[in-house]
Amino acid sequence: MNYDFRWDYIWANGPALMQGLWLTLQISTISILIAAAIGVLGASIRVARVPVLSPLIAAYVEFVRNTPLLVQIFFIFFGLPSIGLGLSLYASGILALSLWGGAFNVENVRGGFLSVPQGLVEASRSLGLRPWHYTLKVAIPLALRVSIPAMLNTSISVLKNSSYLQAIGMVELTFVAMERVASEYRTLEMFLAIGVLYLGLVLILSFLVRRLEHRLNAPFRQA
Repeated sequence: MNYDFRWDYIWANGPALMQGLWLTLQISTISILIAAAIGVLGASIRVARVPVLSPLIAAYVEFVRNTPLLVQIFFIFFGLPSIGLGLSLYASGILALSLWGGAFNVENVRGGFLSVPQGLVEASRSLGLRPWHYTLKVAIPLALRVSIPAMLNTSISVLKNSSYLQAIGMVELTFVAMERVASEYRTLEMFLAIGVLYLGLVLILSFLVRRLEHRLNAPFRQA
């Protein structure tokens, strides 16, 4: 084994990697936020058993969870234009990742809703709270507190799965590395570099979510 590992090669490609990292960060952040909103809204509809909408949400969750993400990306980017719903590369990437993460978050948050004690529902009724008031002020904060670990896992998956977008030509982090590898064959340097960058992003995301979880748990620790 006589491989000439070159740190200077990684350094020389730093600007291109940083551009790819910046796009990965944008796509992932927007998709994670939209996926969280889809999760809360979808879980609320499922728990409330809203006619028509609840079965549609259940079907959406089953479809997304049981089909490959790459197929969903291809369907949105290459399939939708066939029926006049063409989206830009950027919008297609965000839509695909948001819908994928949202489906998992629906189940994550629904589990949180189901953990809310039934006694709180009765207590809110006795206090004269309307259903939407109970949902916003009581159920959602408690459900999110329980759901945060599962939602963190989904968010990390959304971030890592953003690498699939290189398949439709989005110049994100993995695309930059693959392009360099294809032309210059410095495989070890490139994949080591993007591996470290992805690891850094995941550790930062985990830290931020843990801080949020710590903050949400503050009232319960004081009790």
